This record gives sequence, C-alpha cells and structure tokens, in this order.
Amino acid sequence: MQIRKVKILGSGKYMPKRVITAREMDELLDVPAGWVEKKSDVLQRHFVEDETASQMGAFAAQEALKQAGLAFSDIDCLVCTSGTMEQPIPSTASLIQRAMGEDHSGVPSFDINSTCLSFLTGFDVMSYMVTSGRYRRVLLVATEIASVGLNWAHKESAALFGDGAAAVVIGPAEEQESSRIVCSAMQTYSQGAHLSQIRGGGTGAHALTEQEEAAFLFEMDGQGIYKMASRILPGFVASLLQQASCAMKDIQLVVPHQGSAMAMRLISRKLGISQEQLMFITPTHGNTIAASIPMGLHEAIRERRIERGSRVLLLGTSAGLSVGGMILDY
Repeated sequence: MQIRKVKILGSGKYMPKRVITAREMDELLDVPAGWVEKKSDVLQRHFVEDETASQMGAFAAQEALKQAGLAFSDIDCLVCTSGTMEQPIPSTASLIQRAMGEDHSGVPSFDINSTCLSFLTGFDVMSYMVTSGRYRRVLLVATEIASVGLNWAHKESAALFGDGAAAVVIGPAEEQESSRIVCSAMQTYSQGAHLSQIRGGGTGAHALTEQEEAAFLFEMDGQGIYKMASRILPGFVASLLQQASCAMKDIQLVVPHQGSAMAMRLISRKLGISQEQLMFITPTHGNTIAASIPMGLHEAIRERRIERGSRVLLLGTSAGLSVGGMILDY
C-alpha cells in the first residue's frame, strides 16, 4: 500500500533568537575571514539563546496548528521527529506536549529518530496510521539544537550547523482531493555508521563512566558520507521515480536535507535536479538536522513555490548511513 490519501494540513517553523553570521563563525572557529562562507555556503544560522528544544518545538507546533485552522484538541497524536534529544528520558515529544501547556491532555506522544531523516521517517510511518484510521490528525515536530554538541576542532562540520524547529500537521485527504503520498523508501548501509556519530551518552559510553569529552561531541566524515551517498542515491532515486511512474522533470520541487552545499550541488547534477526545482535554504538556515526538510517544505508553502496537487520529492541522507525519499502530491 504505497499510495496513501494523506495530506499536509498546516506547517510551522521557529528559529532561535540568536543569529550567527558567517563572519562571526569565522571568529568562533578562528579561521580567516570568508572561510566559513566559502566552505559551507551558510551566510547565517541561528543558535539557541535561552530556548530549549521542547520550547522551540512547541512554538513551531502552534504555528502549524494555526495554519491548519486547528486546536491541539483536534490532534490525536504528537510525534517528535528529531535527531537530537532534549534529555535521554522521557521522550522529547512528551516535553513538547508539556511546553504547549497540554500536559493533562492524554494525547499519545512519542519520538521517532532516524537522525537527519527523522521527519521523513515519521511522516512515512504515521501516514499509515492515519490511513488505517488509528489516528486522524497527527502533529509531527522536528526540533534540533546542534550547537551544543559541535566539535569546534572539526571546523568543516561545525561551520555547517544551525538550530531550529519545524512542524506539520497531517491528516486524511478526501477522495476527490489530489493530495496524497505516492511512494516512499528508505535504505540503510551500516558500513557507513561510523561516518556520522556521537559516541557518548548511551549504554555503550554512558555519561557516568570515564569517557573523554570528545565522545559526547559530534563527529562527521563529510567526504566519506558524500562518496557513499553519491554512489547510492542515483539508483535509489531512479527506483523511487519508477515506483511513482514519473521522471525527475515531472517533479515540481525537490526538498532535500540541507547538508553540505557543495555535496548538494554535485549530487543534484548527478540526479538531474535543476536549480529551479531545488529548495535550497542552507544559506539562511544551515544544516538543522531533521528539521531541515520540514523547514524547506514550510518555506516552499509560504513562498508559494508549491500549491495543492504539486508533485514534491523529499530526499535526504542520515547517519546510519541511510538514504530516504518520499514523492507526494501536495
């Protein structure tokens, strides 16, 4: 059952108050002026000031509900689709519910985490729950604080990231409506699991055991990820398009995970994605982990780059190493 009559009812976004320019990042990383912009293409990104992940998620969720013309009481389930967590226990979703002032609601709230692909995975999984009738309207929230875990000694990866949150409300589409999920897929190649990781904080390297500080900081081999992704993605995307019985030229907009700008350009050329088709928000947002795809989707809706019935490709890679994609008619 690949086709699902599910649609996006509303979307929202929250960016932290503190804006960090490329020039400021040059200073933070102690590199020559212009280095960050040249390496990452990120002109500015946002870092949290006094916001928590659950507060950011709550702000984005409230906007999504407003755009959908709904109240929290209309929601049957809240899912946090983030790659980072506010704390190991409880789920970030339950903290978002509390931050929304809905701590007595009883609405089921839980997390789905596949790092940078968490939103896409959550959307995919929960769309089946909506289609089956288990839930009618689901609030998906991706809220990410990358800044606290950056390893400033790894300058190229540190230059990429930003904080922020995005949310969407999904629900059933009427039979006469064009909105639907056409197909989706995910593949994981765990020989690349070491290419993007935080080793500390789990049972393998618990916080109470003697661990070096670096174990709790983000590690990324960007070149290694690019090599694997560029080898896997062309066949993966070709298969996805075949399932949807369409070609890349039939896709109105591609909303990718906003990773390395250079890698995105190279892979876009390899996949035949034109500049007009690409939703590229990296320069003003940076890489916001799992929030980057719903942020791009929110901006595309806000800027009217898509309208009801537009065919959209959501596409990305994540730690694991995983590749994922979804074709939907908005």
